[in-house]
Amino acid sequence: RSQDSGDISSGINAEYGLTGHTKAVSSVKFSADGNWIASSSADKTIKIWSAEDAKIERTITGHKMGICDVAWSHDSKLLVSASDDKTLKIWDFSTGKCLKTLKGHSNYVFCCNFNPQSNLIVSGCFDESVRIWDVRNGKCLKTLPAHSDPVSAVNFNRDGSLIVSSSYDGLCRIWDTASGQCLKTLIDDDNPPVSFVKFSPNGKYILAATLDNTLKLWDYSKGKCLKTYTGHKNSKYCIFANFSVTGGKWIVCGSEDNMVYIWNLQTKEIVQKLEGHTDVVLCTGCHPTKNIIASGSLENDKTIKIWMSDN
Repeated sequence: RSQDSGDISSGINAEYGLTGHTKAVSSVKFSADGNWIASSSADKTIKIWSAEDAKIERTITGHKMGICDVAWSHDSKLLVSASDDKTLKIWDFSTGKCLKTLKGHSNYVFCCNFNPQSNLIVSGCFDESVRIWDVRNGKCLKTLPAHSDPVSAVNFNRDGSLIVSSSYDGLCRIWDTASGQCLKTLIDDDNPPVSFVKFSPNGKYILAATLDNTLKLWDYSKGKCLKTYTGHKNSKYCIFANFSVTGGKWIVCGSEDNMVYIWNLQTKEIVQKLEGHTDVVLCTGCHPTKNIIASGSLENDKTIKIWMSDN
């Protein structure tokens, strides 16, 4: 079985290069239905591309400063973006119109996500807080005094009952969505800045990136680190990491050596390094059902690449 899963990733090649952003690409996300890719950029725009043929569908504008993150609702009808202009915006995908502007953060908004029901949005900010917002009316429901340094990532679990946040303060925290209470704090021996965090698809584990070139898989209920993934370079930027579960179980992450790294989740071995970008690969996204990876890069590159498996 390990032979098979090794073969699956060995034939991943760059199929498309998507050009159009005029500054660094900050985030790339596949829609839940797998039809679209949304990208955000320091150039203040969101671009929507067809996942089928990589053609540009539309460019969405309205933020006054660069955008750090973009996320899809689970019905693929809405987008939310987080910007340096201290706001989040909710967009109607079909028209590209801004439906709501979410105001309340006092610094750069760095990360955002919808809950699975897509009636709530969670955001993390350089003001060290995590906020929970009502999608329908755009009101802030809760402000969590989450961390003592900027918040680098926020993510709901699969039923939306929990939120995980990470921060430069070296902590990952698990929050009860309904009450806003902190249920658990994950801390390692030395606590380097945590640059990214997300729940695994089954909701049992947490993948956390730290700025000492390390990814760790945690069993958060036990507060125990199960796996460590290394070999990539990540000491400066908040680089997205992903679980890829469509053709074997992989961990996928960008790197400061301009490559995308793919690890075998179980064995922790690097199964492939995808070369082609000419600057730091800040963001990656994995297609929900197909063996397709999207990656985006910083300002010396500005492109998004679509990587597909031969088989």
